Formats: sequence, structure tokens, C-alpha cells
Amino acid sequence: MSSPESPIRLAIVDDHKMLLGALTEWIRGAADDITMVAAVATWPELLTHGEFPVDVVLLDLDLKDNIPVSLKLSTLKTTGVKTVLMSTYSDPAVVREALASGALGYLVKTEDPSMIVEAIRSAMIGESFISHELDIALNANKSGSPKLSAQERRVMALYAAGEPVKSVAYELGISEETAKSYLKRIREKYRASGFDVGTKVALRKRAILDGIILD
Repeated sequence: MSSPESPIRLAIVDDHKMLLGALTEWIRGAADDITMVAAVATWPELLTHGEFPVDVVLLDLDLKDNIPVSLKLSTLKTTGVKTVLMSTYSDPAVVREALASGALGYLVKTEDPSMIVEAIRSAMIGESFISHELDIALNANKSGSPKLSAQERRVMALYAAGEPVKSVAYELGISEETAKSYLKRIREKYRASGFDVGTKVALRKRAILDGIILD
């Protein structure tokens, strides 16, 4: 493990190969105090990597491997590794759960890459980090909004962020028909709570207000 003078040894786990490559290059060029020692696409690859355990892991929350994130976080904590989570979603319930499970940072993938370096440095010294926008979403008063299931929130986040239904279905590993039925249910729940989200624009506005996506 690193001494205070030596660079932070970082590993990234993300199953989007393009993002993994871009992040690796960006961090290598952006921060002298961070050394990228592993960039892998799966959880098992991280655990069996020759450089593991590292100082900090930048972990994609949305890996499609059915391993609970709480288990990953506790495994990393046991080995003395600090974790910063990245996700497509900014749903406050997901963020709170992640931080409660031991993540030291939480980043939405649409945020500025400089935030990543800040989050890694904060994690290294044991401080938690979430961006200002996410902090606002966490503390926003969302009274009156309907209670959505975790999967409904994911569907709404992706669709409201501009993804077509087909892409939403692909991202979540469900059929297009299932994705459509989730959207129908979401709209019904909002209508029952007195909010009309019949159009994609209205749904996006509501998703921003409820902290499901960032503006």
C-alpha cells in the first residue's frame, strides 16, 4: 500500500470498454499523484489482478454480474481498499444505500472528469465525496412524488436522460416490451400522485426535480 509521499494506486472496474479506456487515459494525463495499476471489466478480474489490493478502486455500480454492491464494498473494506462508485443513475435512494454500505465517493458518469480525481484523493484520506449537484439532489424535498421500485427508477433515469426504449432495455438486460411496461407503470404512478408525465419532456423534468437524473 502507498505511503503518504507515494502515488495513489488506482484500479478501475467498468464493463464499458470504451469508457474504461478513456478514463484510464484521462487519469494518467490529469494527475501525477495517481498511478493507474489496473483497468478491468469484471469484479473477478479485479480480485485476481497481480496489483490487488490497491489503494482506491473506482467501481462501476452497474456491472451486470448479480453480485450485490454491498458484498463488493465489504470485500474491498476487508482488504483495506477505499471505494468510489460510478453510476449512470443519480437516484438519491441508490446513493444513500451505497454510502451507507461503505462507499467513500459516488459519481454520476455524466459529471466532469476532474470530479473523479477529487473523489479519488478524498477517498485516499478517508473522506467521503459527492458532487455539489448530487448533494442537492440528495437533500431535495421530494414530498408528493410516488414511490418507485429500484428497477422503475433505473428505467426512468435512462429514458429521461434521452435513451430510446430499445437502449434502455439493452442496458438493463430486459425485453423492449418489459421496458415499455415499466414506463407505463411509472407514468400511472405519477398520474396517481397528481403529476402528468405523459411526454418524454415532462418525464425528464420530473426526473430532474426528483433527483433521479442530474440536469
